[in-house]
Amino acid sequence: MIKKITEKDKEDWENFLNNKKKNLNKNSVKQKDTNNIDKNKQDWESFLNTKEKITNKDFVHKKNIRHEKIKKIDLHGYTIEEANEAVEQFIQKCFNENVTKIIVITGKGLRSKNVENPYLSKDLSILKYSVPEFIENNQSLSKVIIETTDAKIEDGGGGAFYIYLKRNRNI
Repeated sequence: MIKKITEKDKEDWENFLNNKKKNLNKNSVKQKDTNNIDKNKQDWESFLNTKEKITNKDFVHKKNIRHEKIKKIDLHGYTIEEANEAVEQFIQKCFNENVTKIIVITGKGLRSKNVENPYLSKDLSILKYSVPEFIENNQSLSKVIIETTDAKIEDGGGGAFYIYLKRNRNI
């Protein structure tokens, strides 16, 4: 089956080709606007010469942020009773000094002699587990603590934890 090209089809094709040639001529002969380049250069130079400060829109100024104040306590060599008493006093002292974060270093308990004693709980006799348990169960300490979390590797990793304290409103 052979279709014949009608006169209308020929006319449309000719119009298409003519329009395409016109568009090619417009796109291929682009002249650079040297006036615009000079204006951009002048704007940049005037910007550099001004003494006016530009605000950093990425910086968010918050008045209510308190600066982080960090203290550490190392409990290596303490018994459970000594460690609990030392931690309680240290937390109260830090709260009064408006400290924001406490790093409590308990150690991992790998060299604890309590592991060999069958009458003691293996986990609760090691400071790593007993001190956070003491803090959570102490009502007076829970009033001043926001949260306790595991420490990062650079602060002791598995042998330490963080205590974040509330703001002391009396100061």
